[in-house]
Amino acid sequence: MENAIAVITGTEKLSDFENDHFKALIIFYKAFNQRDMELMQTIWLNSKEASMNNPVGGIKRGWDEIRAVYDKIFNGSAKVYVEFYDFTLHATENMYFATGRERGYFEKGGVKIELAIRTSRIFVKVEGEWKQIQHHGSIDDPDLLKRYQEAILQQ
Repeated sequence: MENAIAVITGTEKLSDFENDHFKALIIFYKAFNQRDMELMQTIWLNSKEASMNNPVGGIKRGWDEIRAVYDKIFNGSAKVYVEFYDFTLHATENMYFATGRERGYFEKGGVKIELAIRTSRIFVKVEGEWKQIQHHGSIDDPDLLKRYQEAILQQ
């Protein structure tokens, strides 16, 4: 599927896109970057089938565990910002996944860490709406991973 957009930040206007796949990604990044738990809950599948694998939180299964990770990020003293780029979308009628890269930063107490994350997100169609069911993020650079994990765990 050809991309109609090169970078997703969450600031894009949904009305500019006909493709619901892009809209779901935009909603996710808007929720994340604006620390909006209510919006985040609307884009995730709120069930035990949802899963998230990330460099800091490890494997989380079910919306309740995933929500706890976002709650810590959104209500902590650190600022985390990411945007999605260099991505491709692959879709069937009731499922699609986006795989690409995230760039951004983690900032706390004057310390700023530039982030570089490989990311995939899987969405399923539930009652006509796209819901994220799985997220996987990896940091390739071992030094960056160590600094990020240490900074997050000190929150």
